[in-house]
This record gives sequence, C-alpha cells and structure tokens, in this order.
Amino acid sequence: MNRAASAAFLIAISAASVASAQQTTANLKPGIPAVQAPFESLKRSATFKIGATADWVLVAKDSVWVAGSKPYSVQRIDPATSRIVAKVRIPGEACAGLAFGFASVWVPICGKKPLLARVDVHTNRITALLPIAPAGPEGGITASDDSVWMVTTKDGTTLSRIDPTTNAVRQKIAIPGGSYNPLSSDHTVWITSFEKNLLTAVDANSGDVLASIPVGPKPRFLAAGGGSVWTLNQGDGSLTRVEIKSRKVTNTVALGIPGPGGDLDYGAGFVWASMMDLPITMIDGRTGNVRRQWVGRGGDALRFAFDSIWVTDYHRGLLWRFPAAVTFQR
Repeated sequence: MNRAASAAFLIAISAASVASAQQTTANLKPGIPAVQAPFESLKRSATFKIGATADWVLVAKDSVWVAGSKPYSVQRIDPATSRIVAKVRIPGEACAGLAFGFASVWVPICGKKPLLARVDVHTNRITALLPIAPAGPEGGITASDDSVWMVTTKDGTTLSRIDPTTNAVRQKIAIPGGSYNPLSSDHTVWITSFEKNLLTAVDANSGDVLASIPVGPKPRFLAAGGGSVWTLNQGDGSLTRVEIKSRKVTNTVALGIPGPGGDLDYGAGFVWASMMDLPITMIDGRTGNVRRQWVGRGGDALRFAFDSIWVTDYHRGLLWRFPAAVTFQR
C-alpha cells in the first residue's frame, strides 16, 4: 500500500504530543505511552507455530522464511495461502539472520560447529554447508548483486564477501571493531558497529570502505528506505536516520525500546521496529514521528512484505501475520 493511500487511514496524532512524549522517554517506562495501544487489538490474519522459538524473518520473491528451534529449521510460508509449505532441517541454530539471493536462502548457524548453510528455494533442500562461521549470535547476513556478505571474526573486524558461484570467500574487508550486522542497499553494504557506535558504508563493487558515520549508542539492526538507512540503537532504544546520498545523520528519534534483540524494517513509507513486549512501533519515514506503538506479549523479529507485517513471538515460537491496513486504521 502506498503512503498516500495509507495516510487516509492513519489516526490523527498531534505532532506536538508525539514530540513531547519522545523528549521525556527517559523518565517513562519502556515505550512511548502517548502513542500506545494494546497489541491484542490488532487483528491477525494468520498465526504460525514454528517451534520452541521463532526468529529471523526473511522475505524472498514469493515467500516468507522464518527460523525455529526444536528441531532447528527454516520454514517457508506461501504468502498467497498463508500456509507453511516447507520445513528444512538445519544442523544447528540459525543465529545471525537470514539472507535471500542467487535462488538461495543463506543461513548462518552457530554452535559447536558454526557454518553457513545454503538452501535452494526451488527444491527447499540444503545444497551446501560452508565452513564459513558467523561472528556470533545477533549478527546478520546480506546479499548484493554478485555476493553474499557476513562478518566472520568474533571481534567484528572482518567483513567477508562470499562468491555464490564458488561458495568461497573472495574478499575480506577490514571494518571497525564490533561490527556484526550488514545490509545491502544502493550498491553499498552498510554495517553497524555495536561497540564503536558507527554505521560503516562499504562499496559493494570494490569492497572499499567509504565512510564510518557516528550514530546512536550500540546500533544493531538496520533497514533501508526513503533515501535513508536507519539504525535501531539498543543502547537507548532510539532510531537514527542516515541519508544515503550525503552519508550524514539527519535525525535521531526516541522509541523507548532499549535492550537486546528486536528488529527493524521499512515499508509503505514507514519504519517498523519490534522489541519483546513492544511488538510493533510504527514511525513515519518522512517526519520521523512515532505514529503508533503496540504493547503486549510477543515481538522480536519483524518484516514488512506482501501488504502485511510479519512479527514473531520468540519465546512462544510463533509467527503472526497482520494486514498492513489494520495498522493504518488505528
């Protein structure tokens, strides 16, 4: 749904009230009470039981994927029917995101024998188990036009570029320490440094480091959209916006969702954030104002796709699907 159409359904919230709530977030309980609503008030179109836990939602061309445990798996959902159509067993916990590219789902696996699994989306079968270890849990992986990118050293100083034709590392790039979460957008790979409070831009063609931009405290997850890259800062629960062209911070918005875990995505002109017990926060991608925040049990991984918001309840092993329209109508 486009932003113009969505705006017709949005609840009218005073910008002054939102700004005031954001400025006083530090003195309030987590979240922004002035714009909150019960999570249970959102009507779900589907609920999926994934496993003991559910994490790392991925959007592919015609499918949605999510990782689960007991047993360890990645599961494929057909958004046209809202049904699980494949369950692929994996030899360990999916621990550092999921990526789609080159007709494959790429699954970083942690445990006693960390590795990278490649799943063919045509057969829903593992085609390779690569001896390329992710840096650790709560990291990430991304795909550009010709490569797959993942941080592969525990200190977060090496971004590895993987050639999908050979399943081997073709380039290693030195990046600021404590960098774990890459995202490919606009011919650039963007990586947050959790330890250095930076967003680093790497040229996706040459592998050259283009810039390292100071952002909010302990940035982890990130999203791209609206001409910007957005970082979810776990240190204080804020959101930092960096303009892609200038590579400069344009604003930082208080969301009131600090702490580990969570996720971030962009869709329909909005930034969507998730954190446990604050499953969905909706931020206007143009103004940066927090439009609505839903409070209740659940939350962690989130994606916006197929006119829907997909959100996990990590601890109960659930994935929910919400039609985007129900959030626009609140």
